[in-house]
Amino acid sequence: MANYKVDDIRTVALVGHEVAGKTSLADALLFKGKAVDRRGSVEDGSSVSDYDEEEKKHKYSIDSTVMHLDYQGKRIYLLDTPGKPDFMGQALGSLVAVETAVIVVSATGGIQVNTRRMFSEAGKRGLARFLVLNRLDGDNIDFAQLLKNLRDTFGKSCVLVNAPAGVGPSFSGVVSVLNPPASPPAGCPVNLADERSKLIDAIVESDEALMEKYLNEGDIGSAELVAALPKAVAAGTLVPILCTSAKKDKDIGVQELLDAIAQFAPSPKAGAQHKGTKGSGDKAAEATLQATDSGEFVGQVFKTLSDKFVGTLSFIRVFQGKIAGEAPLFNLRVGKSARSSGLQIMQGKTQKPVTEAIAGDIVAVAKVEDLKIGDTIAASAQAPKLPQPVYPTPMFGLAVEPKSRGDEQKISQSLQKIADEDHTFKVTRDTQTKEMVITGMSQLHLDIVQKRLKGRFDLEVVTKEPKIPYRETITVEAAAEHRHKKQTGGRGQFGEVHLRVHPLKDTGINTEEELLEKFANKSKFEKMRSAHWDAEHHFCFIDHIVGGSIPNQFIPAVEKGCKELLESGALAGYRIQDVAVEVHFGKDHPVDSSEQAFKTAGRMAFKKAFLAARPVLLEPIVNIEVTVPSKYTGAILGDLNTKRCRIENQDSLPGDLAVIQGRAPLAEMTRYAAQLGSITQGQGSYTMEFSHYDIVPGNVQQQIVSKAKLAHDEEE
Repeated sequence: MANYKVDDIRTVALVGHEVAGKTSLADALLFKGKAVDRRGSVEDGSSVSDYDEEEKKHKYSIDSTVMHLDYQGKRIYLLDTPGKPDFMGQALGSLVAVETAVIVVSATGGIQVNTRRMFSEAGKRGLARFLVLNRLDGDNIDFAQLLKNLRDTFGKSCVLVNAPAGVGPSFSGVVSVLNPPASPPAGCPVNLADERSKLIDAIVESDEALMEKYLNEGDIGSAELVAALPKAVAAGTLVPILCTSAKKDKDIGVQELLDAIAQFAPSPKAGAQHKGTKGSGDKAAEATLQATDSGEFVGQVFKTLSDKFVGTLSFIRVFQGKIAGEAPLFNLRVGKSARSSGLQIMQGKTQKPVTEAIAGDIVAVAKVEDLKIGDTIAASAQAPKLPQPVYPTPMFGLAVEPKSRGDEQKISQSLQKIADEDHTFKVTRDTQTKEMVITGMSQLHLDIVQKRLKGRFDLEVVTKEPKIPYRETITVEAAAEHRHKKQTGGRGQFGEVHLRVHPLKDTGINTEEELLEKFANKSKFEKMRSAHWDAEHHFCFIDHIVGGSIPNQFIPAVEKGCKELLESGALAGYRIQDVAVEVHFGKDHPVDSSEQAFKTAGRMAFKKAFLAARPVLLEPIVNIEVTVPSKYTGAILGDLNTKRCRIENQDSLPGDLAVIQGRAPLAEMTRYAAQLGSITQGQGSYTMEFSHYDIVPGNVQQQIVSKAKLAHDEEE
């Protein structure tokens, strides 16, 4: 039985850009809260959070880590996350499991790419947000400018809760803004009275009665402000800024941060509400989960981890009800129940069994089959199903093969285990080249995957240059027919198919419902019998046969033949998408017709019609955001223009930085990290995410098709 209640739980993710000191801060918080006997350190490899061998070697976080401490009667779950954009998936996954995001900012580095990204992502999810200015003992810190930059970037709700006594090497402590001393300490870089006024404004904004009192009386007592502060944090009218240095020999402001988390961070009851869906189809209804220890148990898997000693660990955030240690877990995705061997509470890599978990708890279960990230786990099949977490689409790909023969089966299984842990890493098999392709966020991301293959599974791989996932589609309607006739002695083969193809690109059709409403209906196809939607390929097959010219039993074979061409392509060997095929006529033979004959006829008729419909290649377009010191803006713009990049926005950021946003073909950006580093002397950063597919320019398409034809001829 837990010795705390739901109201006593605090769930916190430490997020932000790399080198902000999140892991050192996590180790300091654990030590201050007496959760560990010895303060961990990234430098000497003793960190509770960065325990993986690759993390110790590189001295930066790669995975998110779950820890906990008990402080002032509160159970605090602490999730440390990576700051490198390459491992962003781990940070985004952690936001699913918490009520509060603590965005850690390096006082020397200022606001960077992942600072903005994580602040925004936490806001989208309705999470409470804290800003922590860490490393305030560093050199060359302009605190006033740093504070202005935070407010300019994130809004006036960002207000100091404590201020530094001295900055840089003279940083010696923090002073409360809520209860400032009569005389400010030496070296305090702000006017405490002004900051207190801003703090009061942010607090009363979430409470009408308090605001009225403030307007009438001109001030509010500290006790009332402290009582109202958690509501303001949960409502988002206040984003507290706290000052720290988490050096091992000089922890400053860590105690105050721990106090603020315990007192002001929302409990599961006070934080953002979580909604699920009960039922399906027409009977689907939204249901709000209740963060209480009564009611039906509902939780969600937000992280998995393959451990060579304990097998697969699945991390579950409990959102409603409670669960006993060995109670069955019903997985709403697969529709079946599995029994766990017990619940574990995590402290980095250390596990400790617990008898039950209540709403707000974060626990792990070992060796439960079929648990994937995003799965809703409940007491029964009638529970609300939580939405799947959304992750960036990985766009950096490499073809891989095992270094040693005989490891083909082993490599596929091992890579899939890593993909199950990280939804920004994908493993696919290219149907055209028969190659296994791994896709991640960057070169560094895939380098770490390869090192983990070696460390965990004793597997080494050989990699090749990424293959750009072009697609093929059509731009106009066209018709074709094909008669497949073969006589080889005995029973022959006969099937004749007449069909039309229709372009679906830019029609706004993305679901079967939209297809039936906007396109595949009786107003366009008067005698349509059925329409089948393939969401993966954005492909529609329409049965418009009249008078039984193709017998019903052969229609599925025609559809199968058309679908075979979707993977192999017709123009340059790439996957086909955004096409509708309308089969409207055909002929059969009472003896020689067969499924195989109609499948072949369907595929060949589709290919002829496709090539007659002004086919084009589509290329993946990515959204790119580049952040550089302002002096490099011209050089970056010039370089992006050579990459067919369309600049969409250009802005100045605090700290003499420029941010450039645009859209560019993935083919031009696969090696951008090295190029950006060269142009900016390592001072630039960028993020890249899949946007959409667009038509390849004619001259580029000609080169790609020619290369594909040459490769095909060489194979033959």
